[in-house]
Amino acid sequence: MASSERIGVYPGTFDPITRGHADIIRRGAKLVDRLIIGVTTNPSKNPMFTPQERIAMVEREVAAMGVDNVQVVGFNALLMKFAEVQGASVIVRGLRAVADFEYEYQMAGMNQQLNARIETVFLMADVCLQPIASKLVKEIALFGGDITNFVSPAVRDDVMARVEKLGRLGEY
Repeated sequence: MASSERIGVYPGTFDPITRGHADIIRRGAKLVDRLIIGVTTNPSKNPMFTPQERIAMVEREVAAMGVDNVQVVGFNALLMKFAEVQGASVIVRGLRAVADFEYEYQMAGMNQQLNARIETVFLMADVCLQPIASKLVKEIALFGGDITNFVSPAVRDDVMARVEKLGRLGEY
């Protein structure tokens, strides 16, 4: 690794990875020499997929995007420690709405206190992708709704297979 290489980390649970995530990955990859997608655990988000399944899903989606400077790494640690270990100088975060900004602004401030050498960069989600959230995708799928517009066909198949295994929450 050259010392002048600019490394970014895009952290998230990616449960599941959405078209919004893919948009941020494509755009974030243009800003750095190497973008590391940090797939993390967050039990409070009631994950539908295991960490290993999410890593494999993100790797498959990244391969389909054709971006060659993106690497997928799982982690279960403080983000700033993970970023330091990866040699990152940038944290990439996607914003959908004002509510995201308030939370992300607070997190960026805390992260700056932990390591002022790592900068947080916010990318606004594409307007047509702003309403997409993994939590909502799972909820729609669990109630039997169509998630085709929110995720890739392969991810849709993964989610629907998991819903069949878990059982739907409601029927009309």
